[in-house]
Amino acid sequence: MTKNNINIIKQSNSDKHEHEHGGHHHSHSHVITDTSRLTKAFLWGIGLNVMYVVVETVFGFLYNSMGLLSDAGHNLSDVAALVLSLIAIRLAMKKTDSHFTYGYKKSTILISLLNAIILFVAVGFIVVESVEKIITPQAVDGLGVAWIAGIGVIVNGATMLFFRKDQEGDLNVKGAYLHMLADALVSVGVVVSGIIIHFTNWYIIDPIVGLIVAVVIILSAWELLRESLRLAIDAVPAGISVDEIREALMENPEVTDVHHIHIWAVSTTENALTAHIKVKDILKEEDIKKSLKSILAKYNIPHSTLEFELSDTPCHNEIIAND
Repeated sequence: MTKNNINIIKQSNSDKHEHEHGGHHHSHSHVITDTSRLTKAFLWGIGLNVMYVVVETVFGFLYNSMGLLSDAGHNLSDVAALVLSLIAIRLAMKKTDSHFTYGYKKSTILISLLNAIILFVAVGFIVVESVEKIITPQAVDGLGVAWIAGIGVIVNGATMLFFRKDQEGDLNVKGAYLHMLADALVSVGVVVSGIIIHFTNWYIIDPIVGLIVAVVIILSAWELLRESLRLAIDAVPAGISVDEIREALMENPEVTDVHHIHIWAVSTTENALTAHIKVKDILKEEDIKKSLKSILAKYNIPHSTLEFELSDTPCHNEIIAND
């Protein structure tokens, strides 16, 4: 990884990969993302949302709107998430040393998990406040709420577009994108509720929108939480099949067996693998290794450690286990 660029796996080289692996199609390739541009996107997103949180909080109290206050709380959690994601991306660029041989890349996974937890904490706050408002409904300035929420649609929509290009390649960027998408949809809901309240004086609509906000947040955060937890405990990353990897490696005519495969995430964008490879001729090890590592790179596995064994010899791990 260079100082100014990080590799994010997306889709391409499909024709070449399809030819090399028996007609199977895989969506894996390398796209270079300019981290300088991504850093600016995060800074713009943080700045816009901080200003909007202040505006939304002030007018939420002035208009006595749970819809605005709950959305402000959610937006505040988004600011924290954006800051943490930016820190994660910058940490991932730090060089390795004798104590951190993978650098600080794992921090991107931990921060992604923390972002998901922040979202669920925000949900708890919104639910409690909304239920209280349902029990004791209070008058709300519907038209004022609609105008302020309308600004939120613009702010969240613009911030969301900052991350649209890169959200499929990095879990932290995807988290930021989902935060903004959820907020944009929620703001639309608050606009609609404000208009309804203005014409009908159905004040209970406001806390109901607060509960809808909570549901939207849960839906957007659940997948982020699940995948972050998977990566944090070194589970096989989503989109990677151990069986498919094994089959792809065994298509090399010199390989007779692949076992003891372990695949885990080094960061939210890079994966690693270790495996034992049985081969016909150990003297061809270097050529075989080069071929297999090329295959693994197409599956977004740039870090691989391969232990070679002759086909007619037992696995060293099995010998140790039986002793």
